[in-house]
Amino acid sequence: MRDMKRARYAVAALVAAVTGIALGTGTAAADVPVGKPMTGKMTYYTDKGYGACGTPIDATSQDLVAVSPSWWASANPNNDPLCRGISVEVSYNGKTIRVPVKDKCLSCDPTHIDLSQPTFQKLAPLDRGVVNGITWKFVR
Repeated sequence: MRDMKRARYAVAALVAAVTGIALGTGTAAADVPVGKPMTGKMTYYTDKGYGACGTPIDATSQDLVAVSPSWWASANPNNDPLCRGISVEVSYNGKTIRVPVKDKCLSCDPTHIDLSQPTFQKLAPLDRGVVNGITWKFVR
């Protein structure tokens, strides 16, 4: 009986350790600074297929944004808190727009956002390619 009790404790400890390791990868959801303005840059992309949230995307026709891997909290991005109602509000040159986070930008640093083509065009001409000095923040 005592051995069974020890085995249960060992299994519980193992589960807690594995869960802690899995949850500890990436930035914790609480670390996503909702409402905190950041200054950075924006680019655009034209991918089609499935975004990091596991939903179909078409960056040539939909308004969406891809953000840096440093903001993703889950080992499985399909289940990430960023995919549950988090958007980015981006301001540039007197215009402000809000777009949902649907994808991950692997080449982006934490202050760089990658907008879909039509979203980028709402703020700047495509021939700019890279726009520095934007202000953006995560919003619910």
